[in-house]
Amino acid sequence: MALTARAFWTTSVGRGEIRTDLLPAAGPNDVVVRTLASGVSRGTESLVFTGRVPQSEWSRMRCPFQAGDFPGPVKYGYAAAGIVEAGPEPLLGRRVFCLHPHQDRFVVPAEAVVPIPDTVPTWRAVIAANMETALNIVWDAEPLPAERCAVIGAGVVGLLVASLLARFPALAVTVVDRDAAKETPARALGLAFALPQDAPRECDLVVHASGAAEGLAQALDLAAFEGRIVEASWFGDRQVTLPLGAAFHARRLRLVSSQVGAVAPRMRGRRTHAERLATALGLLDDARLDALLDGPSRFEDLPDTMARLAATPGALCHVVLYAPAP
Repeated sequence: MALTARAFWTTSVGRGEIRTDLLPAAGPNDVVVRTLASGVSRGTESLVFTGRVPQSEWSRMRCPFQAGDFPGPVKYGYAAAGIVEAGPEPLLGRRVFCLHPHQDRFVVPAEAVVPIPDTVPTWRAVIAANMETALNIVWDAEPLPAERCAVIGAGVVGLLVASLLARFPALAVTVVDRDAAKETPARALGLAFALPQDAPRECDLVVHASGAAEGLAQALDLAAFEGRIVEASWFGDRQVTLPLGAAFHARRLRLVSSQVGAVAPRMRGRRTHAERLATALGLLDDARLDALLDGPSRFEDLPDTMARLAATPGALCHVVLYAPAP
């Protein structure tokens, strides 16, 4: 009997719906995954939902197993955790993570899923893609012990970056955000927090992850002589103006881009995308990271939930739960 699946689609700007379709037949090297939870990456998915992906980026912005095209209708998302119902014996019955849109059941090549460690609960596994991004940013940043660092932007990615940087010996890291409420999740992760006016200066490394032009301008201002600024935000179709006069050249600052689509240069050729994702899943074995999650909501409610999330500023990853198998 052919299997059907329900998936969330952005149908037009600011509107979505749950659609039902037939699943393709699974081949000998495929897995059938029943989704248990997925995560809404509020920054990127809000841009998709509100039609703010610039045409120049339509190709680069495609996610694995995306259906449809920008601006829509499009099936988009990349944070699904589920259980393998059919497939190769080593994966059968195992919980896995996949970079897949919001869908209650799907068929993908077995190589596209990564087992979730037994010590990582399903709901936390949905931030694996965010942790993978954070890991790549840290690789791009090339931190050194005893450096002074600031991470501007206390969203999920920013906080994950800061939590990884804090593991380096004697490295002093401060999370900076203009929203005082962000201090709560930062402190839950054991991180120092500051409002912009209180941010530490003379930083050897500044990671910008606020998604705001003002934050990137502040990153330039906080960097010390020959400091490194890693740009981890993605601005969609917005133009960004920077103060590249002032002391930018006098202080010989370096502005480095980071993007998860390619493994960071220092690790490229030594770690595959799959190995990077497996490492990210292992890094989620930390109960403090639950402070980065909100919700949950039901998959059936995702059209309304996505509209609410896109209209309401927020930093946490929203967890979507799926009905158990009948």
